[in-house]
Amino acid sequence: MALPREYLDQPCSMVRALEIVGERWSLLIIRDAFFGIRRFTDFSSHLGIPRAVLTERLEFLVSEDVLARTPGSGRRFEYELTAKGLDLWPVVRSLTEWGDAHYAPQGPRRVFTHADCGGQPDATRRCSRCGETVPVAAMLMEPGPGMVTSPKADPISAALAERRPLLQPVEP
Repeated sequence: MALPREYLDQPCSMVRALEIVGERWSLLIIRDAFFGIRRFTDFSSHLGIPRAVLTERLEFLVSEDVLARTPGSGRRFEYELTAKGLDLWPVVRSLTEWGDAHYAPQGPRRVFTHADCGGQPDATRRCSRCGETVPVAAMLMEPGPGMVTSPKADPISAALAERRPLLQPVEP
């Protein structure tokens, strides 16, 4: 039995947030958007998500103004994080740190650094070296000690295993 998407009898901000990002795949789509994935086919190949589910999740995230659907090359569309979507960075970062602390014995798969000074921004985006609040677009994603070669040989996974700026479109 499917769980309801809305919890009308629970007037709580966390409940409302979970209605938006709490479904399976939603946060992974958002994470990949931070990593620079923008095209439907790239989300599909990197996540291994069924196309019908991906279509539904993307449409829902667009309707909730977390992602914007923008013209891409040819007749294709791309998906970009909106200001509302960018506000989810602390959530994505905190969940990643929690997963690294509890489930990554070799260390984090990815390390995030401030492009300007090389310091490491925390979940609130405060840089450990210069103390600035670092915009997501000024962060680099680098392979960490826990990065292992992905069994997936797709170009998206290969691009995401390299040092690269966040939000920059992935061009496999």
